[in-house]
Amino acid sequence: MGTDSLRSVFNGAFADMSRSREAFTPELQVREVGTISTVSTGIAKVTGLPGVGSEELVKFPGDLFGIAFNVDEDEIGVVLLGDYSHLHAGDEVERTGRVMDVPVGEGLVGRVIDPLGGPLDDRGALVFSGRLPIERPARPIMDRAPVTVPLQTGIKVVDALVPIGRGQRELLLGDRQTGKTAIAVDTILNQRDQNVLCVYCAIGQRAAGVAKVVADLREKGAMDYTIIVVTEGNDPPGLAYIAPYAATSIAESFMEQGRDVLIVYDDLTHHARAYRELSLLLRRPPGREAYPGDIFYIHSRLLERATHLRRELGGGSLTALPVIETEAQNIAAYIPTNLISITDGQIYLSPTLFALGVLPAVDVGKSVSRVGGKAQPAAYRAVTGDLKLAYAQFEELETFARFGTRLDEHTRKIIDHGWRIRTCLKQREFEPVSVPGQIAVLLALSGGFFDNVALEKMREAELALRAATAELPADIRSRFFSPDPLSDTDRRAILQVAGKVLAPFQGKS
Repeated sequence: MGTDSLRSVFNGAFADMSRSREAFTPELQVREVGTISTVSTGIAKVTGLPGVGSEELVKFPGDLFGIAFNVDEDEIGVVLLGDYSHLHAGDEVERTGRVMDVPVGEGLVGRVIDPLGGPLDDRGALVFSGRLPIERPARPIMDRAPVTVPLQTGIKVVDALVPIGRGQRELLLGDRQTGKTAIAVDTILNQRDQNVLCVYCAIGQRAAGVAKVVADLREKGAMDYTIIVVTEGNDPPGLAYIAPYAATSIAESFMEQGRDVLIVYDDLTHHARAYRELSLLLRRPPGREAYPGDIFYIHSRLLERATHLRRELGGGSLTALPVIETEAQNIAAYIPTNLISITDGQIYLSPTLFALGVLPAVDVGKSVSRVGGKAQPAAYRAVTGDLKLAYAQFEELETFARFGTRLDEHTRKIIDHGWRIRTCLKQREFEPVSVPGQIAVLLALSGGFFDNVALEKMREAELALRAATAELPADIRSRFFSPDPLSDTDRRAILQVAGKVLAPFQGKS
């Protein structure tokens, strides 16, 4: 082979190599990796991530994630979101470049999940349509509409005297074991066929307590429109901290589709304690009662996300029922006062009433709704004003009656009437009462139709009257839900039915 032939062969080979080199473009992956310096209860200190941002997700070995909380010059304080027992000093940590998010979509309805979106039931992998950050800014004031539609709880004392509107934030507070969760669960049960989707967020609860709530909701068919987000008492504090934010993002995804959503936070006392634990471990300065200075902010930015959107934005609503546990009836403690000032009213559950068997143990004098009255059906207003005044008078006079004080006839009538109001406001768990049933009973109560019924026959008489409301004319029943008040003719028709039904029960024993 001649020199020219060899040269052409080599030139061809070099050209092929050049083309191959140009065609090969390696995919470079830039990773920012740091190192664990220390690990302690629920947190880790990390060095070597100079570009990390506040609240950014970082990845640890074993597919464990954490949130960068303290971003200092020399190290980062990371809140761990899961089992961290396998972590050791010197392990690698990697930036993810994204914030904590949660799966959302119709596939979550009926499921029990953790705040990371992992399934906790036996129904397989989660099906979702997208993801949303758990921390989202609250809607601006111009996106919001007035609260005008009631959220019926099915609980007489709440719907009549402390009403809740869709888009409101109503605090449930009281000592341990006074029935706070029972009111929340009853409210969820009453949303059947009301086109309201419910999210129940259990924060740091005992596993047995959460299992009971799930079982009750399943048994009553409420899981068809309910999502449950769970962290248990033995979970890391980081999971308890993110749980309500994750649940709120799930609820917001439905609100933005124009749907009405109810979310229950059970309870924010555990959430505050989890955040205090994390803050003290991260060496943030403790403040009043050892709570960090921003404890008010973490709850206000959570509850401000509850709202009623304008019609142009879909008209959806997010109603929040946060739960708070008090100690020795101290509603003036730090966390209760924080939540009372953030929310639009509170329902206070009294251990004294609970001990007396008055269930639900709602203390009408200390409970208030600053918004719901505007959303309450007008038919309630015909009866609730007189009822609340009569009940307040009864509570003032009840103390004197206990000491055997000599009472005049008028005072004795007030006390007898008050006893019937209290008995009528009692209600068993899982027995929601419809709007027509509530108004008929309350109207008969304020009209004195129960005054001659023996206390032991009150429940039987009430059940008979509630059943009789089905016989009322359709136009009267429809006006129970209208914004127009009941006419005198309507009231007479209802009271006529009440008189007929309650006649067999008259006569005190």
